[in-house]
Amino acid sequence: MTMTDPRAAYAQARQTLIDEIREHGHAISGSYVGRQALVLTTTGARTGRPRSSPVAYSLDGDTYVVVASKGGAPEHPAWFGNIEADPVVTIEVNRLTFRARASVAEGAERERLWAQHVAVHPAIGEYPSRTTRVIPVIDLEPID
Repeated sequence: MTMTDPRAAYAQARQTLIDEIREHGHAISGSYVGRQALVLTTTGARTGRPRSSPVAYSLDGDTYVVVASKGGAPEHPAWFGNIEADPVVTIEVNRLTFRARASVAEGAERERLWAQHVAVHPAIGEYPSRTTRVIPVIDLEPID
């Protein structure tokens, strides 16, 4: 019997989700079905190479809102460090592709956006109980 490498399985599921969002504008299989999701492409802070990640989003007017939750893991997702190094990102959503500028929300604005995001994605509301870090909330404002 062959054991599947969990990292390889995760990478394959992640790539499938990215492919579905790019082709259909949304997930058609897996846990993201029915959720608002986009492909966020950042520039690798160390490599300078594009790095794409599927991310759940909510909207605040014309601004996309994402959270660097990593499922409540003790560390931020790699894409968060990338946007700290270079806040210009590419978003693929609803079969559209455009650039945006990322900024981390703070204080009352963070709390407002967090509550709004959790209203759209209730399961994310459980993530703070899994970690001691404050989960960053990021505005992605389209720039072109």
